[in-house]
Amino acid sequence: MNALRRVFGFLAPALLLGAVVCTSAHARLIEKIIKVPVKVSNAYGKVIEQEVVVSTYHDSDAPKPYPIALINHGRSVKPEERAAFGRSTSITNARWFAAMGFLVVVPTRIGYGVSGGEDVEDTGGCSNKNYPPGYEAAAAQTVQVLDAILQRPDVLPNRTLILGQSFGGATAITVAAKNPPGVVAAINFAGGGGGNPLTQPQEPCGTYWLKRMFADYGRSARIPTLWVYTENDQWMGPKYPREWFDAFKAGGGVGEFVLFPPNGKDGHGLFTQDPEVWRPKAMAFLRANGYSELKANLQETK
Repeated sequence: MNALRRVFGFLAPALLLGAVVCTSAHARLIEKIIKVPVKVSNAYGKVIEQEVVVSTYHDSDAPKPYPIALINHGRSVKPEERAAFGRSTSITNARWFAAMGFLVVVPTRIGYGVSGGEDVEDTGGCSNKNYPPGYEAAAAQTVQVLDAILQRPDVLPNRTLILGQSFGGATAITVAAKNPPGVVAAINFAGGGGGNPLTQPQEPCGTYWLKRMFADYGRSARIPTLWVYTENDQWMGPKYPREWFDAFKAGGGVGEFVLFPPNGKDGHGLFTQDPEVWRPKAMAFLRANGYSELKANLQETK
């Protein structure tokens, strides 16, 4: 599987590809890889225009038109790891959301792996964090990719879910603050920034500035949100995420906060390392916010 990931991660962007990712007795997960042009600005106002690689998935048996679920990946603190990122697939959870009937959209953003390019999401050093421009760059890409996908005739224009892990989780809340047309819910898994479990476990940089940013988001966000964290998140810790959520709510944001018990050695990776823990809560959230038609099979393969 790692070898296949290397092949498809680095060679696939040159083509529009279609593949059967997995099979079962009843359905197939269909993967396609496309490129989408995006335009963003970094923290210094420099405009960057380029294409990003986007993986899409749907279940062969799912009825059309599809609701959309867009999943945003996280961010490594090391430039060499961002460069070697490959292609974001989120395949475990893409398979689950596709089985429920979604068209799953997974961008690899500018500055990562196969998309390449400058680091437009840099938020500065630990002592001088400037978070909003970094998340704005990620959110701008999200919205532009979504706009491109909405041109397809087989998707629903008003049934989009935005979700993400870590930096991608905070990006989901950034998008929610924009209330883009057709986006009806957002899920933030372990969202935040400035963490480093090796040098400062559970003490991310610039927590005040993150709190202020999320408070600002709450003043405009009207999309229902779900915030999912764990007690032993070594990147964000259990304390600060609750403060960020409370600031978001105090500003007027709509949301629910869930703090799961410790998971593994570092609960920051709950989204991928133990999805059976959060899936029932996510399903309940989705059903309560307009997705009553979703399949209820919570036992999809990890």
